[in-house]
Amino acid sequence: MTGRRRSFPHPFQTFSVRTACTAAVAAGASLIAGCGVLPGDPGGSREPVTVMTFAPEDTEATNMPGMPAMAEAYARWAASRGGVDSHELRVITCNEQNTPKGAATCARQAVDKGAVAVVGSYSQYGDAFMAPLEAAGIPFIGGFGVSDEEFTSYLSYPVNGGQAALLAGNGEQLADVCDKVSLVRPDSLAGDDLPDLLNAGLTRSKARESADILAADNATGYSGEARRARERAAEPTWAETAADGDRPGCVTAALGDRTETFFDSYRRLPEDGRNIRIASVMGSVGQPLIDSAGGRNGIYEGAYITGWYPDAADARWDPMRDVIRTHAFGDNSLDPADAGVQTTWIAYTVLEKAVRAIDSGTVTPGKISHILDQGLKVSTDGLTPDLRWGYEDMLGAARYPRMVNSSVTFQVVRDGRLVTQRQGFVDVGATLLDAS
Repeated sequence: MTGRRRSFPHPFQTFSVRTACTAAVAAGASLIAGCGVLPGDPGGSREPVTVMTFAPEDTEATNMPGMPAMAEAYARWAASRGGVDSHELRVITCNEQNTPKGAATCARQAVDKGAVAVVGSYSQYGDAFMAPLEAAGIPFIGGFGVSDEEFTSYLSYPVNGGQAALLAGNGEQLADVCDKVSLVRPDSLAGDDLPDLLNAGLTRSKARESADILAADNATGYSGEARRARERAAEPTWAETAADGDRPGCVTAALGDRTETFFDSYRRLPEDGRNIRIASVMGSVGQPLIDSAGGRNGIYEGAYITGWYPDAADARWDPMRDVIRTHAFGDNSLDPADAGVQTTWIAYTVLEKAVRAIDSGTVTPGKISHILDQGLKVSTDGLTPDLRWGYEDMLGAARYPRMVNSSVTFQVVRDGRLVTQRQGFVDVGATLLDAS
């Protein structure tokens, strides 16, 4: 993510609602309220609804500043419409710092500030943030899908299939394209699951299992891993694989923020005439990275990318783009093509529909989780399949019992833009069950 970085206060620093409203133009505020309806002011007909969005910022690894920025813009948009079902929407943001301590601190702050939900957030440390939320009964709506707890906790309401669905879908996407596949993934406990997921997708189309290339998730270069990945994707030689339907080998990488570093090392390898295509998943590669790497003239041209949602140019994103244009005050951390921004938008859509479905005036964590548990059907206007979190709606896979949306989209980079490769959603639920 490039551009201006927003500064954030210490996680425990607070602002009065009036101060936050006065300074709403300053993107560094830690609390953005519906700045037209304040408790005790004329017109305040229902109690405010306070929520939190957290994500890592200004770290040496993963950074997702667009997610809290989207939450703040959504709050301003809600204020312009008189709130959410006449409730003022107060959004607290927190820098998760990409550490277990930071994740736990944000969760405790949500409890301390009376948040009724944590919405549209990112953290890989589910074991750190879910325990405080569960103890307080606070639902976690629409996380990015990078922690196991998002798909196991009884208070988690995921809006996508997370990393698991992306890897399974990437396998299905590449199965019809590639002769051999090398997977470059983190040498970590979380990374150990990725080969099984990719292979489950590959083998459903009777493709060969991938070569597993381990990589440190904090390296500054990956020349050795890039060389091994290319060699394994093209074994034994291109001349021999050409006889097998003239299909290329493929190198796919799922290293999060370090995917950019890996493919930078990969493009520096000397040409050897082998026919190799590259691939990845949303969250590791997105439109901002493609743009910064040279667009149509960069390494990602022709790459296969598995995502959760329609491509960023789809008209179904127009309402979100309008909100960003009108209520983000020029915050350049807010890119409508960013999967984190998109996830936060969808998560707040769920929150708003849950609040509107609550009959009584006061919104509480228990009422939100109850209304969702009872099978509230949430339309996202085609950005996902309709979402419901009733027992019968869940995938029920051993590792992902809370998953309700196992659909992905197949995209490809053409002329420097991520565009649709296959129309519609591809449900990888059966593949995930195989992998489990």
